[in-house]
Amino acid sequence: MSKANFTLIGAGLTGPLLATYLAQRGHSVEIYECRPDMRKESISAGRSINLALSARGNHALKEVGLYDKIKLNTIPMKGRMIHDLDGSTHLQPYGQKENEVIFSVSRAQLNMELMTWAEETGNVTIRFNHQLISADLEQNKLMFQLSDSLEEIELSFTRVIGCDGSASILRKSIVEKADIQYVKKPLGHGYKELTIPPLESGEFQIEPNALHIWPRGNYMLIALPNNDYSFTCTLFFPMAGATSFKTVKTEKDILDLFQSQFPDAIKLMPTLVEDFQSNPTGDLASVYCKPWHFVDKALLIGDAAHAVVPFFGQGMNASFQDCSALAILMDQIEDEWTAIFNAFSSTQVENGHAIADMAIENYLEMRDHVNDTEYKKRRNVELKLERMFPGRFIPRYSMVSFHQIPYSEVYQRGRKQFKIIDDVLKADPSGQSIDKAMVEKMLPEPDSSN
Repeated sequence: MSKANFTLIGAGLTGPLLATYLAQRGHSVEIYECRPDMRKESISAGRSINLALSARGNHALKEVGLYDKIKLNTIPMKGRMIHDLDGSTHLQPYGQKENEVIFSVSRAQLNMELMTWAEETGNVTIRFNHQLISADLEQNKLMFQLSDSLEEIELSFTRVIGCDGSASILRKSIVEKADIQYVKKPLGHGYKELTIPPLESGEFQIEPNALHIWPRGNYMLIALPNNDYSFTCTLFFPMAGATSFKTVKTEKDILDLFQSQFPDAIKLMPTLVEDFQSNPTGDLASVYCKPWHFVDKALLIGDAAHAVVPFFGQGMNASFQDCSALAILMDQIEDEWTAIFNAFSSTQVENGHAIADMAIENYLEMRDHVNDTEYKKRRNVELKLERMFPGRFIPRYSMVSFHQIPYSEVYQRGRKQFKIIDDVLKADPSGQSIDKAMVEKMLPEPDSSN
């Protein structure tokens, strides 16, 4: 493979990881980032304080050699801790095997480690305070504004990859230039981050090895553990309506909402009103784009290509898997960048669309169904079928979080498995007995790649 020069836009999580993959293959990479260097200045890491790492993200970190270092700063979460309105709790495990857990990780810490790891390859340079304004894909020119001086500068590129998130400027330029299908679908719900601090003794206030959920129908509160013994809470809430971010603003509004809907949580949150009123309200939307490239000059990856709502914990994991998939193609199709970019789009676009759809479906499950009797019955059947047909029946959540099965295949297999559960419950509405022969006929043969 001959050495190539790449310009990456964005030094969030995806940019430095992709830069490392490229650098480890001998390519030269320059990353342009609009923010200052968070390793030197105290700035926000981005949309959320902590994230959930699962199998796809872990696999990519292992491929570039950073997994062991990152794992030291993660907290395993073995399931959803459901908080009922009366204050009672119960754990719904994510899987049936001991290793079927996801990991809470600090976004800022992970971002800093990824940037340093990329730079240590010797082939990566990160240029901070460079905001991309526009891209001329015909003339291979990028226009940046320097955030410290507001000066505008023009730079040339050989190949440019947009790792610049859901509001990608590079994507805007590609859409304007090429015949690309693009749609951004707002969820109608937003989010606000809140905090559960540690006890005065320095310990966690609630169970640390779980993702906590307060499901309330049209909205929900979640909490993920941090290494400083606090929890980062996120309220997912309608943007408008009778009970929404538009109507809940005053101290009384906030306290009334939490005392009526999250009575056990409010006791843990001494700075609730201050956090609610001072922390920004974020929008949620899904991005669908096809294809993800423009000839051999420009490529989109991660959220720039397929932003998803955060309800499957797969935004970062899907982006990291993009990097791994692109690296595989680089190794298989040496130096033919048009073919590499074409292959990447043709294989990954449908996966990006599938996880975007599944993330929205999982939001409905988390906020509406996890406490529903029918949901619990279906979940019990699902787990029985997994034990009965190991490797052939894998719950959809497990396929997404604990396997490398392509998202598009997960989506199709999941639909078939939902139908199997329907048929099992038609035969026995209690879900206690399962006609093994009937299910056997409906299942695919074992797949060794799983």
